[in-house]
Amino acid sequence: MASSAQDIYITGLKNAHALEVQAMQLLERQVERVENYPEMAARMKSHIEESRVQSQRLEQILERLGTSHSALKDFGTGLMGNLAAMAHAPMQDEILKNTFANYAFEHFEIASYRALMEMAQAAGDQQGIGLLQQSLQEEVKMAEFIGENLPQTVQRYIQLETSGQKSGI
Repeated sequence: MASSAQDIYITGLKNAHALEVQAMQLLERQVERVENYPEMAARMKSHIEESRVQSQRLEQILERLGTSHSALKDFGTGLMGNLAAMAHAPMQDEILKNTFANYAFEHFEIASYRALMEMAQAAGDQQGIGLLQQSLQEEVKMAEFIGENLPQTVQRYIQLETSGQKSGI
């Protein structure tokens, strides 16, 4: 049986909700460990809150469409976020690996929201497009922050590492 545009859109919304759960878990585990990069820690904390709001926006759209997020998907991706954050913990250059991974993850979320906006259009959900656009802009701003701060993060890491201080986080 063929899927409708709305079926595809609802699946995408559920996947995006799970992705936001993963983002929150990932950032919460990382920010617990960040000590020597206060600007990054502060932005991560604010993005955790943005991700919570993004998750609520997705829930609002799903509820309006007569469904809800997938607890199983949320659990699975949340677990993956925790594991991914801990995978870099033993690494000497943890902050760099986390920064690279976060930059890539933000771009994944950007692509997801852009695709959701196309799905919303195909499903005739004009109201959803506005909410998705808000989340997209927040993801773009976070990706820009990480990209713009990459040189300072690398320089701070080098400074700490070459002076014998704790540099990885």
